[in-house]
Amino acid sequence: MNIALCGMMGCGKSTVAAVIAEKYGYKLVDTDAEIEKIYGPINDIFARYGEGYFRKIEGQTIKDCLSHGDKLIISLGGGAVLSEENVAAIKNAAKLVYLRTEAENLIKRLKNSTNRPLLNGTMRDRVVQILAQREPVYEGVADKIVDTDGLDASLTAQKVMETVL
Repeated sequence: MNIALCGMMGCGKSTVAAVIAEKYGYKLVDTDAEIEKIYGPINDIFARYGEGYFRKIEGQTIKDCLSHGDKLIISLGGGAVLSEENVAAIKNAAKLVYLRTEAENLIKRLKNSTNRPLLNGTMRDRVVQILAQREPVYEGVADKIVDTDGLDASLTAQKVMETVL
């Protein structure tokens, strides 16, 4: 069984996916890392070509990642599930788990971040705005929801596994 983690930037998708890979023997796939291997830094992609182009290559990367076999733990980019096509591909091949995190915790985790192109401007306002737009989508597409507030990556990973198994 494959597991895909979705949620806001800063919710811990990459970190939790790494813990699941190590602790439970899953193959780790981070779609943002895969994109950066091929196309370079995400900030540069946004700056040069815009969000639309990024979303296009993100969709193709997700499809490519899903073809890597079984027992994958996939960390998705924060906006990956905004595309119905991506969601259909993901749900066809994996359990989709939303790592739900309150805005204040996201802001704390992201305060020193310099590589998040969608946070340009006042970070607090942008996090609140993006979360308000995306949370209904995350909740609507997820097979399962795991609340991360107050949990470290290891406990979050454990809750993810308990939820999907």
